[in-house]
Amino acid sequence: MATPVQWLAGARPRTLPAALAPVLVGTGAAAALGGFRPLTALLALLVALALQVAVNYANDYSDGVRGSDAVRVGPMRLVGSGAATPRQVLGAALASFAVAALAGLALAALSSWWLVAVGAACIAAAWTYTGGPLPYGYRALGEVFVFVFFGLVAVVGTTFVQTGAVDGLAVAASVPIGLLSVALLVVNNLRDIEGDAAVGKRTLAVLLGDRGTRVAFALLPAVAFAVVVAIGVTRPWALLGLLAVPLAVPPVRTVLSGGRGPALIAALQGTGLLTLVTGVLLGAGLALSG
Repeated sequence: MATPVQWLAGARPRTLPAALAPVLVGTGAAAALGGFRPLTALLALLVALALQVAVNYANDYSDGVRGSDAVRVGPMRLVGSGAATPRQVLGAALASFAVAALAGLALAALSSWWLVAVGAACIAAAWTYTGGPLPYGYRALGEVFVFVFFGLVAVVGTTFVQTGAVDGLAVAASVPIGLLSVALLVVNNLRDIEGDAAVGKRTLAVLLGDRGTRVAFALLPAVAFAVVVAIGVTRPWALLGLLAVPLAVPPVRTVLSGGRGPALIAALQGTGLLTLVTGVLLGAGLALSG
């Protein structure tokens, strides 16, 4: 029987900034547009966090039953390590999806019912990342879906449920957060590149190879902060997001210098912190620009 500490580790808390940051930025954009609504913002945050935990448990379950987690460099996996049965982890994933669905229904009732379709698409994308007969995470499409759902959908959706409109500011602000969320996945897959290749899991990192993946990782925060500068042309307070730039240095240095194993786990943690702090600063800057 897995311990509470193991269940917490299985939820992969280091990935949660990818859920929190877009809601902060989307809320900042809503405030800039004069539409900040605390209740809907909190519900959007609950949906995002529950979906992130759900996809982490679902990934643990699917990779575990496929045997992809038999040999790992990174944090333990519940199924792969034998700490929990596949049925238990599947149950945790479904419970998390249920929380996200219930919060999403409440959010739709307060804003627009078409969000039910968006929520269904989010749940489907979360499950089919490594689950189902054709998991897109095994076909080098994980980064595309992360950008779409943790960038565009999460930021623009958070702004929409508060303002009732899709605005160009929210779309622009979704780009840096989406790219940093992609960076989280890239460094995670870089750490697992050898094991994934061995079991036929064709992530983008496997296709690009070790060196190509390291260069791609370094480019992601560079482009993200370039977009922040572009937003700052019309919304100068958004430049507060640039205060997070120094946090990009340690993980980029680690990755470009050839770090492996535990060093990449530290780089993953650093990238999570970078994503979170950028979300806080950019969201605050957008709010102040209103």
